[in-house]
This record gives sequence, C-alpha cells and structure tokens, in this order.
Amino acid sequence: MNRITLAALALALGTGSAGAQSYHDAPELEALVKGGKLPAVAQRLPAQPEVVTPLTRPGQYGGTLRTALRGNADYHAILRLVGNQGLTRWSMDFNSVKPNVAESWTANADATEYTFKLRRGMRWSDGAPFTADDVLFSMNDMVANKQFFGNAPASFVMRDKLAEVTRVDDYTVRFRFASSYVGFPEALAAPLGQYPVLWQKKYCSQFHPRYNPKLDALMGEMKVKDWPSLMRMKCGDIEVVTRWGNPEKPTLDPWVIERPYAGNSSQVLMRRNPYFWQVDTRGQQLPYIDRLQLQVISEVETIVLATINGQLDFQHRHIFSIQNRPLLAENAKKGKYAVMSLKSINANSVGYYLNHSTRNEALRPFIRNKDFRIALSLATDRKEINEIVYMGQGQPWQVAPIKESKWFNEKFGTQYINHDPKQANEILDRLGLTRRDSAGYRLLPDGKRLSVDTIVSIQLAPQISALEIMRKQWQKVGVDLVIRAAERSLTFDRANANDYDACVDAAPGGMDATQNPRPFLTVHPESRQSVQWVKWYLSDGKQGEEPSPSMKKRLDLYEKWREARSTEEADRLFREIIAIAADEFEILGIVRPPRDNAIRRTNLTNVDENMPAGWIWPTPGPALPQQWFYAR
Repeated sequence: MNRITLAALALALGTGSAGAQSYHDAPELEALVKGGKLPAVAQRLPAQPEVVTPLTRPGQYGGTLRTALRGNADYHAILRLVGNQGLTRWSMDFNSVKPNVAESWTANADATEYTFKLRRGMRWSDGAPFTADDVLFSMNDMVANKQFFGNAPASFVMRDKLAEVTRVDDYTVRFRFASSYVGFPEALAAPLGQYPVLWQKKYCSQFHPRYNPKLDALMGEMKVKDWPSLMRMKCGDIEVVTRWGNPEKPTLDPWVIERPYAGNSSQVLMRRNPYFWQVDTRGQQLPYIDRLQLQVISEVETIVLATINGQLDFQHRHIFSIQNRPLLAENAKKGKYAVMSLKSINANSVGYYLNHSTRNEALRPFIRNKDFRIALSLATDRKEINEIVYMGQGQPWQVAPIKESKWFNEKFGTQYINHDPKQANEILDRLGLTRRDSAGYRLLPDGKRLSVDTIVSIQLAPQISALEIMRKQWQKVGVDLVIRAAERSLTFDRANANDYDACVDAAPGGMDATQNPRPFLTVHPESRQSVQWVKWYLSDGKQGEEPSPSMKKRLDLYEKWREARSTEEADRLFREIIAIAADEFEILGIVRPPRDNAIRRTNLTNVDENMPAGWIWPTPGPALPQQWFYAR
C-alpha cells in the first residue's frame, strides 16, 4: 500500500462541507423531532459534517440489515461492521488514509508532531459534545494509565515513550512523539488505532479513580475486584466483548447497541445513532439502514445454512471459504442474494510456521537449518493441495507480499515451491538423517522419530485438510507431520507456552506487509516462528530467547523503519527487511488465498464488491456500511 508522503502530511487533509443548505434525517427520527424528544437534525450534526459520496447513488432510509456472529466471543464481527471509527480511516482501495472522526490533520517537517482538527459541533450518541477533552481522557487517563494498560498500545509508542497528547483548543489536539513517525496516520486507520476516540470522558470518568472518589463503593456494588475491570465492563476496550455489552455507553458509531452482546445472547440488535456525523451528497444524515440484527449462531455450518436460506442480508465472516462457493452459487436465486468475490489481503492460506525455539532439543537444530526447511518445502506438492482443498482457485506461493502490493517480491513468493521429493530426500540424507524406523520414518540423533508436532485451530477446516495431504506427502520423505487440532483458545495457549514444533494459520502480509509483518518479523505475539523471540523483542531482552542474527538485524531495521524521517527512507528499509526474510526462508507458505466469498441481499445497494478482505482493512468497515441501503 502507498504510505503517506511527508509533503501530503504537511497539508491539512480535510473533506468539504456538505454543500447543502438543509439536512434531512430518517422518518423515525423526524417523528421524534416533531414530538420534541430529539433536536432537529441540523442541531445534531457537526458544523461541517463529513460528506460521503455514495458508491453508486444516494440512498433511501429504512430496513434492518441481518447478519450473523459465531457464538458469544465473535466481537470482531461487530467491530468490522460498525466500530472502526478512528481519527483516520482507510480508503476503499487500501492505498491511502483519509480523515474520519478528525476533520483534518497536519504534520511538522520531521513527522514527530501531528495536529488533528476535530469536527466542531460533533456529538456522541447521547448528544453530548465530542471535544478535545474526550481525546485527552482516552489517551492520558486511559492509555497512559499503567493500571489499565501494563504496556501502552504499540501504535502510540516510539522509542519506548508514549505519545504526548495535548489540547490546543476545544476542537484541536496535538500528538508529539519521541522520534519521526511517518506511519502514524496509517496506524490510526487500523482497528487497534481507535483508542483516542474510544471513551467519552463524561460517561466513562465515573469509573476512573481520578474522577470518582467513591469508586470503591461502586466496585463493591458491581462485585468487581478493581477499577480496570469495572471500566472494561462498563466502557469496554477495542477487542473485548463488553465493548458491545452496555447500551448506556456513548459511542461515535453509526449504530448503537439496543440489545447487548452478552454471554447468553441469541441476538444482538443495534439502532441508528441519531447524532452520527456523516451525510450524503443530498444532505441526508447517515446511516440509511435503521437497524442491524446480528444473529448469534454457534456453528459455522448453521451460518452457511442461514445464508443459503435467505435469512441474512450481508455475510462475509465464516462463509468465506472456497469450499462454500458452489453451494452459495447454487442457492443464490432461491436465497435472493448475490455472491461476491473479495480479494484476500493475506499472503497465504496455509502459513506453516516452524518454531525456531521449539522445546524439542533434538529437532530444534534442524528447524534452524535452512536446508531442512527447503527439503520440507520441496516435499510439499502445492498443486495437489490447491486442486483438492482450494478447488484450483489458489496459487502455490510462499509467505510473500502479492503482486498487487508495493512490496511484491517474486523471488520470495516462488522460491522452493516446485514439488521435488527426490531432491528433498537427498537434502535430508546430507543432513545426516539417514537412519529410519520400521515404518520408514527418519530418526533424529537421539533415536526418536523425526516428528513435527503441528498445532492448528480446529475451526480452520481447510488448513487441516491441507495438513492431512501434507502429512502423506512428507511421509514419502520420512518425515512424520503430527496434526494437533484444538479449539482456538487452546491452540493459542499452547503457542504462548511454546509447546509446539510448528503452527498453522493464515499468513498476513500479502497487501498489509507494513501493518501486519508477522511472517517477516517477530514483533507480534502471533509471530509463531518463535514466540520466544517475540518475548525477547517486546521485553528489550529481559525475557524470552535471543533471536537469530538474521532476525536481530531485521528487528533493528524495523526500529529504524518506524523512525524514518521520509517515505523514501522508510520504503528502502522495509524492502531490506523483506529481502532478508526471503533469504532466510523461516516459514513455509503453501497456497495463496483464493478470493473470499461474501453475499449481499440482491437489493442491498452501494456495497463495494471490490473491497479487500482482511483485518487491518477491517472488512467491510472502510467500505462504509452506513451508506448501504435497500433499493425499492
């Protein structure tokens, strides 16, 4: 993706005024205005609301959007649809960032200081003004509080120092960093960049010890052990279920909670925010759709069944697998939906993360040997996996950025993807792994079978199918691939405890390499090539295990990249990181993702059928579901 240039950062990036002399709101809100229960729409909007140009045409009000969540911990589904309202947002094509909650911003010459102009007159969903004080509360009282966050979110930290956030006036805030940070606007557009606008001071300060001297009594009444627990219960956090559990909590989202998401929920209901801050080109306040109805369904198969039966109006999550495409297409007419095909931003559907810090002392030297990794790659028939598991719709590929990315590296993507078991056997023999047991499996120097204990979440059915094929392929070269499938939470626990030889998951970095560099750098808890290296990096060497010289070099380059003073310097540094990762070849990629399935009701209009599918671009949020409508 294209990074923001310093020249662009030096300009005030704003949107135009509505250009309309009058504003219009939904009929249900008009009725409340006439009844004296709600101010007129012009009084509810900012002085300069953001004007959204609808994808195809301005819409009409009404209707309920039906979609589905999986179980009672699928809170990301709500975040993606409703809650990605940061100071900035991604453009629909993922190539730039735009003002969002902020009306505009400027940056100083070396990108150490950013000044954000907020929308004068903008309001929270309860009608209270949204001002600089809310940003300062969110950043200085919440994010900077060591009791609430043991470690501040990385998006706001440079050189181990949290951004200094100050108030310029009621509608202007300034962020100062300890070093240059050209990527800050992009960080704000990602899901974890929402912290500056997450908490309303007026409501949430009652759960903060600085503002409520009677907090102990409130904690006793609510039966919680400390104020951070109470705060998260009442005001949530970005990635917790309680964010969607309190209808009283004010938000800046287009829809607000009516029936909350709780442990025993069967349905989550959300209604339009009467104070939402966007309008269309005709001056109509968004959103167009009145309500969201999110069914809580435990099993993926049941979500697919609800989809083909026409019970859902938009669905991407949990039906995206290529295996569902024939069934979705076959039932589209009956279900009155259109099947969409979304391009995944991931680098690989089956990222095979060999654990370079495995507890298996006999296996560890081989995993750290590039020739051993090459042998495993050559033993893998990716074409067979693509045809059987991915219906021929994927592409053999390593964990490299894809062609549509500015970080595309063809050598990285295509190296060692040919199937050559003869060469794989020769390499393994040269490594001294010549002894075999009665079943034909090679033996490690300690006399035990050469087994690679591989963990995978049981929900990832295609990845498990791919592993079953790989197990048979590797058996032919004397390597025993052992599959340990478990619930996602158990897989995470095993990974965090370093109890695995390899871990399988989708590999990011196809189009979001800088935002999600897990396959190239051990900077994230889900960089499964070595959680121990991640701990070393995150603790400044106090915990975990010192990484390999190659990884240490990349981590040093990454720190320099984060502090680059220009786009040109940043790009040069990150290309070097990609090149070193290619040379090191720590992780095996199997198949580049096919396009994701999604469906929309046939008359659901303004849905971008070319939107990316990913997490950093939290599908479908940046495509602005608030401008979707039902055509009549």
